Amino acid sequence: MAKFYVESGTVRLIVDAADARRAALWTVHRALEHILPNEEEDLDVDALPEVDHDGSMVLGDVMRLSERGFESQETFVYDTLNVVSEWSQLMMALSSMEHELGAA
Repeated sequence: MAKFYVESGTVRLIVDAADARRAALWTVHRALEHILPNEEEDLDVDALPEVDHDGSMVLGDVMRLSERGFESQETFVYDTLNVVSEWSQLMMALSSMEHELGAA
């Protein structure tokens, strides 16, 4: 796995992932899990990446990912809305699978 330095809005996160797209998806997951926390999970406040003044992670319009470090000129750039949409589809599929397994 590669190490990606992710920057978007107030978020600065280092993510290990197979590729940049997966690192972007994981970053969205980390940002949104604090807005929509799972009832079964306790949030580890000490492990949170950089956050906004009210404690939330704020993603910008684009996500910049680099394998060379923060503020590198060699970056992958993704539209945040597209990554959030893909993340949402993945979460719906997982929820559907959990529901089906629970009904069995």
